[in-house]
Amino acid sequence: MRAALYETFQGPVRVETVADPSPSPGGVVLGLRATGVCRSDWHGWMGHDADIRLPHVPGHEMAGVVEAVGADVRRWRVGQRVTLPFVCGCGACDQCRGGNHQVCDRQFQPGFTHWGSYAEYVAIDYADVNLVALPDGLDFVAAASLGCRFATSFRAVVSQGRVVPGMWVAVFGCGGVGLSAVMIAAALEARVVAVDIDARRLALASSIGAAVAIEVGEHSDVAGAVRDATGGGAHVSIDALGSESTAASAIASLRKRGRHVQVGLLAGRDRHPRLPMELVIARELEIAGSHGMQAHAYPRMLQLIEDGRLRPEKLLGETTTLALAAERLHDPDGFATAGITVIDRF
Repeated sequence: MRAALYETFQGPVRVETVADPSPSPGGVVLGLRATGVCRSDWHGWMGHDADIRLPHVPGHEMAGVVEAVGADVRRWRVGQRVTLPFVCGCGACDQCRGGNHQVCDRQFQPGFTHWGSYAEYVAIDYADVNLVALPDGLDFVAAASLGCRFATSFRAVVSQGRVVPGMWVAVFGCGGVGLSAVMIAAALEARVVAVDIDARRLALASSIGAAVAIEVGEHSDVAGAVRDATGGGAHVSIDALGSESTAASAIASLRKRGRHVQVGLLAGRDRHPRLPMELVIARELEIAGSHGMQAHAYPRMLQLIEDGRLRPEKLLGETTTLALAAERLHDPDGFATAGITVIDRF
C-alpha cells in the first residue's frame, strides 16, 4: 500500500510503498476512503506524544470500508461502511466496563500507538467495541471529521460542558475542534461566543451559529470582552486550541460557578501552564478535560446529523491528496481555507 511515514521526529514525511496490514484476531483492516488532517498529527510529528514509535504513519480521523476481518470479530463483515473514535477502548478494563472507553487503560490509538490512516489501508484492533456504522446519507469525507475533532467537541459540549438551551458558551480557537464546538453548542440552542485571531474563521463560526465573534487582535482583554458580551461571563468555556494564554483567558471569561472544558492539547513550553487558580477558587469554577468520545455514544450525535441539526459537511474547507498532506504535515495551518481539510485521494 501507499502510506505517508516519517523516520525521525520533525523530519521529512515521504509517501512510500509498504506492506499491507493484516487484521488481528479481534480486529479488521479498513480500506480508507477519507481521513482528516488534524493538528494532533502535527503534535505527533513534533515528538509531543510518547506513545509513537518510529518509523510512523500518522492519521487518526478516518472513514472507510471493512476489507478484512479477524477470526474473533462477530459484529462486522467485509464491505461495511464505518468510522471509529480516535481513542479505541479494549472493552475489558475497569474504565471500559464503566463505559469510559475514551480513557481506556489499554487504549488503541491509530496514528499514535499504532500506524494510522495516512495510507490506503489501516489495521484496527478491538473492532467489535469501537467500529461505528455510517448512516447511508453520510459520505466518507464528512464522516472522516467525526472521529477526533467533531466527536471530541460533541462530548466536550454535551457531556463535559453539560450545555443546555440559553447558556452562553465561549469557544476559544476556531480551527476544526472549535468550529465543531460552535456548531454543536448552537444546535443545542446555546448562545455562542467565538474567539479567534483569524477573521475568516470567525466568519465561518458566525455562519454556523455563533452569536458573537471576537477577534483577538482587536481587544487588549479578551476575557473581559467575553464577559461584556455575555452579561457577566460565559456559563461554559472551551479552549479548542491548546495554549497557556487561551486556557487562562477561557477560564477568566467564565461567570461564577461556570465550567471550563480543555480540549486543545498543550505542548512544549505550555505543557504545564500557569492558570488563574485564584479565579477557580473565588468563582467556584469547574475544570474538565475531554479526550475523545466512546463508540457507544455516537448514536445521539449521528441522529442529530441525520435530523439535519448538525451539518459536519459545512465545516469542510478542502479535500487534498495524501502526497500534499504529507508535504504540509510540518505546518498545521498551511492549507488555504478556514475549515477542516480531508484527504480523499490516496
